Amino acid sequence: MSDLPNIAVICLMLLVTYGLRAGGFWLMGRVALTPPVRRGLEAIPGSILIATVLPTALRAGPVGWIVVSAAALTMWTTGREFLALIVGFALAAGLRAIGL
Repeated sequence: MSDLPNIAVICLMLLVTYGLRAGGFWLMGRVALTPPVRRGLEAIPGSILIATVLPTALRAGPVGWIVVSAAALTMWTTGREFLALIVGFALAAGLRAIGL
């Protein structure tokens, strides 16, 4: 019976997560998608990515800057997110393997 509190917390987290997602869809169904709102929504993914990746890259020093720059350049030239991730991870692994 010691698993009951854990199961209850997991179920509560499930309900909160579902509620937030469903509430977001419900709320956005009532917002008029004017051009400024559309531009704002289109800018959100990039701003979240920059807010999470940039501090880590800055702390990593020149190697981090090189890796992020290579991934960004790959994304910019090809438009393929998965390829940019592969390039970034491969370059980071290669630079670590040679001791940088």
